[in-house]
Amino acid sequence: MARVGGIRQIAGNQNSVEIDGLARFAVNEQNKKQNGLLELRKVVNVKQQVVSGIMYYVTLEAADGGVKKVYDAKIWVKPWMNFKSLQEFKIVGDAPAEASA
Repeated sequence: MARVGGIRQIAGNQNSVEIDGLARFAVNEQNKKQNGLLELRKVVNVKQQVVSGIMYYVTLEAADGGVKKVYDAKIWVKPWMNFKSLQEFKIVGDAPAEASA
């Protein structure tokens, strides 16, 4: 059960349609603000916090000119008002190298 103010991990839903949509929204909004060309690669981690709506904390991997980096995005959603806003988008660091088979 969600409690107001508590941040909780969203287990196993990193690839859900809703979470993917939030990650794409964050990348698109960041691209608009910075006139950038980031391309979403994958969602790494998701947490949520019940506020006046839901605050999502999404860690995602995106490519910037072919170089993969990890970013943290904070997205505020009020579904009953059809409201969605990117509150923060910051680089965490380089994406881990993928192991070759």
